[in-house]
Amino acid sequence: MTGEALLSAHTVLQFDPGQFLDIFDAIPRAVWAALLVVVVGLIAAAVLGTLTTRALVRFGVPEAIEGTAFERTAREFDTSTVEVLGTLVRFFVLGITFLAVLSVGNVTVAASFWSRTVQFLPQLFFAVIILIVGVVVGDKVQLVVGERLTGIKLPQIGVFPRLAKFSVFYVAVLIALSQLGVATLALVVLLAAYLFALVLLGGIALSDLLKSGAAGSYLLLNQPYAIGDEVQIGDARGIVQEVNLFVTHVENNGEEFIVPNSTVFEKGVVRIRE
Repeated sequence: MTGEALLSAHTVLQFDPGQFLDIFDAIPRAVWAALLVVVVGLIAAAVLGTLTTRALVRFGVPEAIEGTAFERTAREFDTSTVEVLGTLVRFFVLGITFLAVLSVGNVTVAASFWSRTVQFLPQLFFAVIILIVGVVVGDKVQLVVGERLTGIKLPQIGVFPRLAKFSVFYVAVLIALSQLGVATLALVVLLAAYLFALVLLGGIALSDLLKSGAAGSYLLLNQPYAIGDEVQIGDARGIVQEVNLFVTHVENNGEEFIVPNSTVFEKGVVRIRE
């Protein structure tokens, strides 16, 4: 290689720090700050989203909510409740990052609503989280209440699991609205109206069930008949197999009669002694 070629290669490879500083100074400091915020925000979003997902898995959340309607819906979209919550955390951090970039970059549109948005965005985030948790917990409560009441063979019992679910969801909606700054008095009035309607409609719809429950309490305390006794309640005659709060199970020749306890009070009971 000739001397001129070596000199040319040396000139190309020569690094001048002054040129780099000139380029750095040519770009506004606000742009550099915005780029730094973007990098930090992206890293924070990825890390916090992953940590949220792992923390929920570590605390056994996927097993606890298995079978709920929200979890099944999430699975249909090839995701899960835990992943949805982790994604919400990522979007929340990215939203904060976006607003921070606008503020650092001195964007005019951000200056007017930056302070209000910074206050509202966390409230919106927590409101969405509360709604999701309310839906999931409501589904889980419905499953648990339904399992607890499977032994009671009354058609009205099917109302209780749904009632428990919607009660949890309603409370979650009220809490979410309070996070968004809705007046507390309005929330209290809504909650009172809901409870009043719940008691009124529940009393009307479940009047027979309430009668059976009251009668069952008396029967369990006084025990006018016991398991193994032969009785006749109305048209049902047989051996008493079970007595619970709402119904009495009577069996005769392979047939099982499930008699509401209110019927015992209305028609009376005959103990058969042979």
